[in-house]
Parts: sequence; C-alpha cells; structure tokens
Amino acid sequence: MKKLLTLLVILITGLNFTLAQRIKDVAYFSNDNTTQLIGYGLVIGLAGTGDNSNRTPFTPQSITSMLKRFGITVQQSDLRTKNVAAVMVTTTLNYSLKVGAKFDINVSSLGDATSLQGGTLLMTPLSLASGRVVGFAQGSVSTGGIDINTGSGGRVAQNHNLAGRVPRGGVLNESFITEPQQITELSLFLREPDLTTANNIKTAINQKFGSTTAKAIDASEIKIEIPQDKKEDLVPFMADLEALTVTVDYKAKVVLNERTGTVVSGNFVKINPVTITQGSLNITVRSYPIISQPGSFSNGTTQVFNNLTPTVTQDSSKTVAIQEASTVQQVAAALNSLKVSPRDIISIFQALKEAGALVAELVIM
Repeated sequence: MKKLLTLLVILITGLNFTLAQRIKDVAYFSNDNTTQLIGYGLVIGLAGTGDNSNRTPFTPQSITSMLKRFGITVQQSDLRTKNVAAVMVTTTLNYSLKVGAKFDINVSSLGDATSLQGGTLLMTPLSLASGRVVGFAQGSVSTGGIDINTGSGGRVAQNHNLAGRVPRGGVLNESFITEPQQITELSLFLREPDLTTANNIKTAINQKFGSTTAKAIDASEIKIEIPQDKKEDLVPFMADLEALTVTVDYKAKVVLNERTGTVVSGNFVKINPVTITQGSLNITVRSYPIISQPGSFSNGTTQVFNNLTPTVTQDSSKTVAIQEASTVQQVAAALNSLKVSPRDIISIFQALKEAGALVAELVIM
C-alpha cells in the first residue's frame, strides 16, 4: 500500500532593502536587565482535581506546615488533598521595577493534579536564584480552558489546565537595585549580536550627539559617553538614544524543519550557478492472499498465506539549471519548476549547502 505524506513549504520573501528600526527594538541598556523569580505554593478551591495525597506526599506536608502557622495542628495522615494542588510559581521582571509594583505570574502544577481550573493561589514567597525573597504572589488562577468529568468516566477538556496565570497577582516588596549609582557612561547591548548593526548604531549616535560619543566595542556592545550637558538629566538623553533609527543587518538563513516539512527562507539568500537533477522513487507493496484447503476427510485446517509483493517504479528525472538566484523568489521559482515535494526540497537545500552552492546559513530543526 502506498503511503502519501502531506508536507508544508513556506518561503518567506523579502524585498532587497535593509530595514530601519529603533535602537530600543534591537538593543537594551546595561541597567535594563531582567531577572527571574521562583516560588513554591498551594492552589486551593479545586473541584476534586487536586493532588492525590498518597502519590504526592509533599502536598499534605505543605498543608500541615501552613496550618501550623495559624495555630492548627492536623495529622498529615488525616488530610485529603483532592481540592489542593502543589504548584511552582514563576515570573520574569525588569530590574527597573520599584517596591509595590504589580506583575503577572505563571502557575504550574507540580504533583498529579488533573486541573487547576477555579483554584486560588495562596500567598507564595517569590525569591531570586540566591534565595533572597523580593516579592509575594496570590490570587485566582486563570487557565483559559475547561475540564469537565462525569461519573461514568466521560471527560470534556479544552486547552491545558495544569498551568495558568494570575494577572497582576505578584507584588514586589524589595527593589533589585538597593543603592543609586553615579552613571558616567552607558552601554548598549544588541539582542542579536552583529558587527554591521553595532557599527550602524555607533554611527547614528555620533551623528546625533557628537563624533566621540559612542564607540563599538564588539558585535554586541556599544559604549556611550554621556555628554556633559546631559549628565544632570539623564532620562531624556536615554529616551533620545532609544528613538534613533538605525539600519539593521541580518544573516542569510534557511531554516528546515524535517518533522513538519517546513522550509523558511529569509532575505539575502543566494544560490550560485548549479544544476539540479531530481527523480522520485515510488515503492508499492501489494497483497496477494493464497488460501490452502486441506484434503477431504483429513484433520487439517484451512491455511491463509499473505503474499506481499513489492513493486518499485521511478519517475523520470527532472533537471533544472540555476544560472544564479539572488532573491528568494528566484530560489522558489527554480525549485518549484521541479514539481517536487517539500521533503525533496529539504533534501535539495541540504545538497546545495554541501555543494557550496547555497550562500546562506542552513539551520536544521
């Protein structure tokens, strides 16, 4: 039996011009870092979808410890945790946030709960990687889905209900930067390091604020000397820097996803003169059952033998000559002229790279 596989090809085309973007979209200041917080907490109020106390012993342990804080002593063996789930709480915050700032948090089940829908997160300390607690989280968990179970075993579920969010459920109790610092220079870091882009940023800053204001250190860092008349009021100066537009340069890339058959080709991809020959090989396996009947008055039984016969056919080879392709459209037109499948196009791109004809970085996922 012949099996057909449907695949997808995406060729993202781009015009032959470079893109101008704001500095704030491609770079960030050295003091504009982010940090991650983590915490362990309990979600209560679940409709029988919480952790099983026999399989997740840390959940009843946590409940016992919490109740002791309120002067209530309960034996751990007496607890039933079907309405409670142990969760991990995570978030990513900007260093510039001040005390009292509210932020969203992510809540994910740690035990064997079946759903967090309708639950409420109890007050959970949030700490840095060093263990220092800088905030707390609490509130109703929003999973954005449904999970309905019936007594007969039926279930209707939509979206993933073991992870959710608490909008504005986190509160920052301690600033990340404890002491104000006297800034004499600024550093810009590119989100995607590139020498050409770094040089373009340096040039744009020097044209705006003076020829010696910025200096490109490497592909990812640009140091900026703060002008004397800007040191007293630094925020407007930094805002002007962020608003500058620069020409951003990108590498030529072709991304192949062999699992889904997706081919994504960016701008600046070129193919040197090359000839491509492609032919399809089809294998068909047919079944020819053979039935053997026993003789009369014998004790034998009917036997069936399934004779599988493979047949191999090969389509006529197709050949296309590419003189030179300088745009994605030309690459797509040349490959589409072969009328091959997406999986074949992936193989062709790999062969082009090996032959040195593909002038681009090949990324295989």
